[in-house]
Amino acid sequence: MPHNKLTYVSQSPIHGKGLFAKTRITKNSYLGTYEGPEAKRNGSHVLWVYEDDGEVIGRRGLNKMRYVNHSDEPNAVFDGFDLYSTRSIKPDEEITINYDPL
Repeated sequence: MPHNKLTYVSQSPIHGKGLFAKTRITKNSYLGTYEGPEAKRNGSHVLWVYEDDGEVIGRRGLNKMRYVNHSDEPNAVFDGFDLYSTRSIKPDEEITINYDPL
């Protein structure tokens, strides 16, 4: 199934809006890419990625990936700007990541 058909945005019990599974998602599934212009400073919906060479790149999210909320028990993780499930996710379950730096 194309990744854009796997998720939707709705009101979140965690905070504001959240990203949710439309259907059952298997572990290690590609969920989408955090898309938007380069960010020069921190702000809402900015994702910072640490490259292998130590360079830090920020992107201001403009697509639905920007609605991924924090959880201490996340079910997804970013690899660069690409989001992947870390376990099976049930339909209508919120997709979350851990905001704490590694």
